Parts: sequence; C-alpha cells; structure tokens
Amino acid sequence: MSDELNVVVTGPGEVVLRATGALPVVDGTFRVETLFSGVSAGTELSYVKGTNPYLSAGWDATLGLFVTGDPDTPYPVERLGYMEVGRVTQSRTPAVTEGTVVAMTYGHRTAYRGDPLVDRVVPVPPDLDPMLGIYVAHMGPICANGLLHAAADLYGSTVRDLSDGVRGRRVAVTGAGVVGLLTALFARRAGAASVVVLDPTAQRRAVAEALGLETLDPADGDPAVVLKTRWRHAADDRGADVVFQCRGQASALQLALRLLRPQGTVIDLAFYQGGAEPVRLGEEFHHNGLSLRCAQIGRVPRGLAPTWDRDRLSAETIALLREYGDELRKHLVSAVVPLDEAPALLTDLAARRRSELQVVLAA
Repeated sequence: MSDELNVVVTGPGEVVLRATGALPVVDGTFRVETLFSGVSAGTELSYVKGTNPYLSAGWDATLGLFVTGDPDTPYPVERLGYMEVGRVTQSRTPAVTEGTVVAMTYGHRTAYRGDPLVDRVVPVPPDLDPMLGIYVAHMGPICANGLLHAAADLYGSTVRDLSDGVRGRRVAVTGAGVVGLLTALFARRAGAASVVVLDPTAQRRAVAEALGLETLDPADGDPAVVLKTRWRHAADDRGADVVFQCRGQASALQLALRLLRPQGTVIDLAFYQGGAEPVRLGEEFHHNGLSLRCAQIGRVPRGLAPTWDRDRLSAETIALLREYGDELRKHLVSAVVPLDEAPALLTDLAARRRSELQVVLAA
C-alpha cells in the first residue's frame, strides 16, 4: 500500500506535505480515500498564523478553561481541516460499506484509516454533488446549530425544529463568509420574514446576492440606522429580532449588537483570535438590554440533547444542500486546488497574498 500524504503545519507560516505509511485495515476499521477536502479560512489559518489559543495554552475540558502550561496542540499540527469527503475503498466493519461516499473530519490527507467507534461517519446521499459533501459532517452543522440556539433562546427545551427561532422574524447576518452565507440560507429556508447579510467586502456581498440574499455594505451609511428605520415593531422598538454574528472581528460583534431591537439576541458563531476593544458594552448592549449567546458546535443548547445531536444537524444540512446545491456549487466554491498545492495555498491565504471564499482541495 502506497504512502498517504498529509498537510502538516510545522510552525507559524510553515506548511508542508508529509508522506506517512498507510495503516493496515484491521477488524473494526475501514479505509477511505479522499475525494475533496474543504479549507476553513478561520480555524485552519489560525494555526498557520500562530494565533490559535490551543497553540499557547492547555484546555481543561472538565473546568472549561484555558490554563497556562503545555499547549494543547503544539507544533507540528498534523490534523488540519474538518471538511473531508471520501470513498470507502476497504472495510472490515459492518458499520461502513465499501464504495460508500462519506463525509468525515480527519484533516487534509489523501487517505485515512477510520474507526466508526471513534470517527463520525456521515454517508453522502447519491443525489448530492460529492463536492458539497464537505459541508455535511461539520461546517453545515455549525450553521444549523446557530439556528438551533436562536430557537432555544425563545422556546428553551421545547424546540420543535430549526425554524422556531427565525420563522416570521427579521434576521440580520454579519459576515458573508461560508458560515454567514450558509446560516443566511438556513434562515431564509426556515421562513424568516427578512434576511439581510452585512459584509464590508464587495466580492462577498456579490456572492450573497447571487444566492438571492439581500445585502448591506456597513461602510455605506450606518446599517443600524437603515435597518432600525426599516424594521419597526413599535415606535421605540426597532431593529433585528435576532442577529447571527459570523465574522471573527470584534467590530462585527459591535455592529451586530447595534442592529438588534431592545432585548434582542446575538447568536455568535464567530471565532475571535484577538482582543475586543471595539465592543462597547456600555452602549447598546447595556441600554437596550441585549443578550449575546455563543453557538459553538461542541454543544447543542442545554436540554436539547439527545433529541438534537450532530447527526440531526447533518440531516438538516443535507436538506439545505438538496435545495440550494447548484447555487452553492456555482457561487460559494471559489477555487478547486490539487492537494499537493495546499502548502503554498495556505501560506498565501494566511499572509493575505490570496483571497478566496471557499477553497476545495482535490486529492
């Protein structure tokens, strides 16, 4: 069996393609050969830039705290990426069938030996473009979980479906990256009365518009004034019912807070890697009695497990992809690059020598 190639970050700004011996398939395991692997421009580039907190601190899962001491994920980072799609070429477990196309989260590599007792394996339906399968195991559930948190904000443990938090409501989405665009489509599909996407980048707004979404440029006047003038609930009750914050900048969080109606909620899906001085908690957050709720994929809202788990969020993602798949394939995927070009690609993206919305590595 030939060697497998794996994308490894050896240090800040240093990415290599490393050959490793393929592990034999033994009882209870299977081998999947990669078709496509999606690049997460936020999480992955934080390892390339050296800004990810796991590089400098340990994570105490029991206490839920970052603690000083040995870093949780020191260099070299050998498992980079969480949007993989592959075909099962060999299986010695009845849980995984040979020939099946599956979505997994094993990192950018040409092949992988999986264990269904350890790895999450989501079959990609035959009617779905396999490339769109990059969203099925993890990225899509991140966005669906955002809607689930909005629903729990209203209904607690009695949530029935994802639409509970947005149906008939005015929704703003700050950030037109992959997370923001998928979240906006989830909200539109779930029956939101209005969905407006805000992003300072013209190219990203153009993609949102190509997907049929309304956009605003935060630099074109004050978007909070625009939306609060438009979205009137009562004379002194104006703004978005809920804002999904999907851009990893403190300034975007501050904007999200300003867009809300009094006692509204920001559902935060962003990954912040720096400070938050622009977030003015003494202003709208305080005077309008706002709420900020982090929707992190590591957990669903309290009281909703096990009814709502990641498999259910993947099923919601598949339903979204079935409806919008052609448009997403055309407009969201901005580049398809051979996996052996990943080191140069990732370093260029981290250094901002190149800008892409969604890069897919083809093995």
